[in-house]
Amino acid sequence: MAAINKSILPLIVIVGETGSGKSALALKLAQQFNGEIIAADSRTIYKGLNIGTAKPSHADQILATHHLLDITTPDKPITVVKFKHLALNAISSIKMRGKIPILVGGSGLYIDAVIFDYNFLPAPDPIIRNQLEQLTISELQEVIKRRGTQLPENYLNKRYLIRTIETKGKKPTKSQLQSNTILIGLSISKNDLTKRLEDRARSMLNLGLIKETKIAVKKYGWGAEALRAPAYKSVQQFLEGHISKNEIIGLCVSLDLKLAKKQRTWFKRNKSIQWVEKQIQAVDIITTFLNKQ
Repeated sequence: MAAINKSILPLIVIVGETGSGKSALALKLAQQFNGEIIAADSRTIYKGLNIGTAKPSHADQILATHHLLDITTPDKPITVVKFKHLALNAISSIKMRGKIPILVGGSGLYIDAVIFDYNFLPAPDPIIRNQLEQLTISELQEVIKRRGTQLPENYLNKRYLIRTIETKGKKPTKSQLQSNTILIGLSISKNDLTKRLEDRARSMLNLGLIKETKIAVKKYGWGAEALRAPAYKSVQQFLEGHISKNEIIGLCVSLDLKLAKKQRTWFKRNKSIQWVEKQIQAVDIITTFLNKQ
């Protein structure tokens, strides 16, 4: 490992689409550069949801220390504000031990909240939130228009509409990129990504995805936000009789590709990301970066 000034340890950030190989790259980097991994994923935070979230395996977690996995249950989601707080604490703790923190994930807001030090708006009033949740999407849109507030970009998403009303259209503020941070993005062709996603969905089924889904639904119900992940939504269609078992993989891949497109769009806005196609390219870039410390 290259010599590093322990007093100014860097933060390595790995981003990319679902199924692009981020976790494998993070694991390789953690082993090569004496690092620990912080998972920036809105699904792997949940206990009991291992297969359908593609959570790092027990073997991988032995090879490198992972943080922010299994920190809550599906019926108790955490906010991005809470995640930011936990991630910053983990980064500080890792650096204090003389190791390099590696933040990895496809949840763009989670990543940006940490590296750009997002200053979030106040939490909503639970009573008002409950009232707004009773309205339809069109009714929420009308409320926004009457108040003279601009509709959000995602104007068909009920959650975004409600938050727009609560914040009066204001958005969180952010700072410059956290100092001594390097961002690596994994780029992958659509054909290669589709093949990876097919293999992953097939592996999930073989590992017991249907059984895991049934257990989670029995305990938390389909209303749990955690079960909106593509794998679980695909199994739901099967369990409700809408598709056959053989069609689960195809639906899962289709939903994953839609998610990948959203993730790609989010990350492309960040001009600080250095995009690579192969792990060796990321290793070379990071080695050069660390040698300058």
